[in-house]
Amino acid sequence: MRKFLSSVRFAYQGIRYVLCTESNFRIQLFIFTLVMISAYSFKIPRLEFLLILITSALIFSLELINTAVERLADKVSPEYNEQIGVVKDMMAGAVLVSSIVAIIVGLVIFSEPLLNLFQR
Repeated sequence: MRKFLSSVRFAYQGIRYVLCTESNFRIQLFIFTLVMISAYSFKIPRLEFLLILITSALIFSLELINTAVERLADKVSPEYNEQIGVVKDMMAGAVLVSSIVAIIVGLVIFSEPLLNLFQR
């Protein structure tokens, strides 16, 4: 049990590091908070709410991985390296793809409640 708690503590430290150092992560967390408040306010059905959570977890996870890869790459090769640059770009692309999918999911889920709100 102590090993598990130690692992959780290290994971928390990693999340905290990204939260303190990465503005994109903070922006994503702010948007996530707004989306959660909106989902609650619009009484979004359970399965759609879970889809929002899963999509958001994917974005947060990829942002954590992206930051880890960037830090490791900078440590391994402090000077510019074209191949490492490509890897960093690919990681940023993964975050972008998941963000685009999240926007599409959000549009599909929130389009009807928003239309109903504005038609009143």
